[in-house]
Amino acid sequence: MAVRMSPQRFEELVGDALDLIPQQLAAAIDNVVILVADRNAEEPDLLGLYEGVALTERDSFYAGALPDTISIYREALLDVCDSEQQVVDEVAVTVIHEVAHHFGIDDERLHELGWA
Repeated sequence: MAVRMSPQRFEELVGDALDLIPQQLAAAIDNVVILVADRNAEEPDLLGLYEGVALTERDSFYAGALPDTISIYREALLDVCDSEQQVVDEVAVTVIHEVAHHFGIDDERLHELGWA
């Protein structure tokens, strides 16, 4: 059964998840905006999505680019959770997973590290 949660509370959880990132790594995040949306229109069950150019792939042509985006999908996350604590945990995993993509870490390596 999906968990019910206000959009404001959910956004707080996204902020809390970002606070879990060590300060040295957080300081290295560059030109990224974090968005909360209800669902991904193309993949409604998707929990999060990184769109942009990973730090490991940026070169001199990147200058002046629009910000990368990390989208966290509230309704999709609430649908897969049975309790508020599970939402807290899943939001943290999803946020860290998408931020890791910004640092150039692919899904295979994230699975190996337990952040799938």
